[in-house]
This record gives sequence, structure tokens and C-alpha cells, in this order.
Amino acid sequence: MLLRGKVHKFGDNVNTDYIISGKYKFKTLDMKELSRHLMEDLDKEFYKKINPGDFIVAGFNFGCGSSREQAPLVILNAQIKVVIAKSFARIFYRNAINVGLSLVECDTEGLLEGDELEVNFEKSKVRNITKGVEVSFNPLPPIMLKILESGGLEEYIRKEGRFKL
Repeated sequence: MLLRGKVHKFGDNVNTDYIISGKYKFKTLDMKELSRHLMEDLDKEFYKKINPGDFIVAGFNFGCGSSREQAPLVILNAQIKVVIAKSFARIFYRNAINVGLSLVECDTEGLLEGDELEVNFEKSKVRNITKGVEVSFNPLPPIMLKILESGGLEEYIRKEGRFKL
């Protein structure tokens, strides 16, 4: 998988309530509608700034807090294909892979708002096209790549008929 997009930068400890405020999660199950409120407690105009394929880039502990599956789903439904962070909360990480949202753990210090990036999962590299530098990340296990390529765990099992290691 090779993905290209623009950086939208956030800091450390972005919790699931920042990703999608609890005040919306009980109003609708429509993820497209919920995605319009993505990150609005941190940036009221965020949804208007993003384009399909852009990246959320953050610091440590992205997705901490409640274990709501809506958090990775609204990111995905906003057409953000990858979240890049220094680290992720464990339950968010698992939920993201399950729904088909790609995650990259790497040093995000040099990735700034508006930078153009290319993420290459085959080479485990994030290339900052704006600055002409690359950052390596630990490769995802092959089974996780297969789940992501299928569009999430449900689609993977539908396609494969069972979970194959």
C-alpha cells in the first residue's frame, strides 16, 4: 500500500472524546454524519480543512480514553486513510485495525501541519515530500496488512472464510 496526503497535526493524548465528542455518539449511527464532527473540540473547522487521503499526525497516546469503536470509524468515514502517531492507546489500535483504519507508529516531530507525505507500507517508510526526508516505522505484521487491505476484520473473514495466521 502506498498512500499520499497532507498532514493535519495534533499533540499528545488525543482522546476518543476529542476524536468524536460524546455529545454526538448517541444522536445518530450514521458514520458519515458523525465524521462531520471529527476533532471539532480541538479544531472547529477541521472537517472543512481535510481532503480525501489526508493524514492525521499526532504525538503520544493517540486514541486514549473510552474504547468507542466510533472513533476510528469516523476518521475512516472522513476519508482519512492513515493516522500517524508516536504511540497509540491499545484499544484504539485494535479497533482501528478491525475497522480497516491504517496506523503508523513513528517519530512525528519533523512532520508539520500542511506537509505532503507519502506512506509506503511495503517499505515501512513515511516520506516527507515537502522536506525531502524519510522516517522509518516498524512494519505491520502480515496478518494486519491483510486485514487492512481487505477493509477491516469483518471483510477479511468474509473473504477468507476464517481467520488464517
